[in-house]
Amino acid sequence: MGIWLIILLILSVIFIIFATARLTLHPFLVLLFTAVLFGIFSGMSLTEIVDSITGGFGGTLGSIGIVIAAGTIIGTFLEKSGGAFKMAEATLKLTGEKRVPLAMAIIGYIVSIPVFCDSGFVILSPLNRAVTKRAKFSLAATGLALSLGLYATHTMVPPTPGPIAAAGILGADLGMVILIGLIVSIPAMLIGVLYANIMGKRIYIEPEPELSDVEIEERTKKAPSTFNSFMPIVVPIILILLKSISDFPTRPFGDSAVRSFFGFVGNPVIALLIGVLIAFTLPKKLDKKMLSSSGWVGEGLLNAASIILITGAGGAFGKVLQNSGIADVLGEGLATANLGIWLPFIVAAAIKSAQGSSTVAIITTASLMAPLMSSLGLTTPAAIALSVVAIGAGSMVVSHANDSYFWVVSQFSRMSVNQAYKLQTLGTLVEGVTAAIIIWIISLIIL
Repeated sequence: MGIWLIILLILSVIFIIFATARLTLHPFLVLLFTAVLFGIFSGMSLTEIVDSITGGFGGTLGSIGIVIAAGTIIGTFLEKSGGAFKMAEATLKLTGEKRVPLAMAIIGYIVSIPVFCDSGFVILSPLNRAVTKRAKFSLAATGLALSLGLYATHTMVPPTPGPIAAAGILGADLGMVILIGLIVSIPAMLIGVLYANIMGKRIYIEPEPELSDVEIEERTKKAPSTFNSFMPIVVPIILILLKSISDFPTRPFGDSAVRSFFGFVGNPVIALLIGVLIAFTLPKKLDKKMLSSSGWVGEGLLNAASIILITGAGGAFGKVLQNSGIADVLGEGLATANLGIWLPFIVAAAIKSAQGSSTVAIITTASLMAPLMSSLGLTTPAAIALSVVAIGAGSMVVSHANDSYFWVVSQFSRMSVNQAYKLQTLGTLVEGVTAAIIIWIISLIIL
């Protein structure tokens, strides 16, 4: 049964690529039908299949659906008001036009320490598209660079939930995990940016095909100030960061009302809704028509609809894979191999590729590895911390159709499914393997 599940997963991925790229079927339908067929052929009961699809769809959109909707409204107001292009001008003055992918990767790297990578990508997409248009880059390069920058810290640097959970399960020192995570993730991100630059020269994606340079100039003339333009993005990020700080194990705010307040306003849903309210201040004059179903809000929600549905369908497919038991088959099979520091990476990569969620891959792998650490000789504080980061690196490999982040990146970056496999999937492979090699080199020095 174990081999059959792996074969079934491979066939499912091939079918998704063929149906979306060759037959040009909508990814929403393809993902849902693939989820149903995988469930049937894997031997799941019909009730399990339905519960997995509805649970996966609802669970994914429960955490990211409103964030996507709010993010697209903010993006629409930034674009229509000219604020996005003010942000682009300010960013390009700091980085120069030739280093836009690197700049977006660094911004993503910093933002994803307190913010989930999918929320971060939604928040930063308006800035990314505007800067890309201004610098005349391919959105393939900048979208992938932003994605990989966000992913590096999301998987390897606390206080994101996955690394914190793994550190707790394995009994790692959190400070040491943060230090090693930073040492590993920075060069891994830089190699990811190099790959993004190479692929950006091969694949051109127009960032804003509906806008000419003349139209951009007109919007920039009427735009709000640079400071005001950044506020709908910066304020939600600060609020989410404050929530992360308040939830830190040391509890800097204790259990006071301040902590409860930051826990509320720092929730990504509330933070983005606050960002929407700030975005309403961007136009020179806010007309109530802008807030109607046919105005700017309506346009933003129309853009969000397809992204939300595809992301939810990806979550449904991922949940079916989780409940089929394929992650357990791969994890238990690999756990018997004595590969030293490579084992946590390989197990996490197998589980990530099988079921889609990086956080699930990290927690599952840490639970599998906990009883094996002594036999692997990974018992010192440095070895345990290094193992946590290795698990995080493995949880990057690879992001594909069963990962909701794959669909967020591809849809917000205008990538076809075929392009997304060449960019996002291979990009996460490059970044994750680079991180694993760095971890191995560090292990030769300190273990």
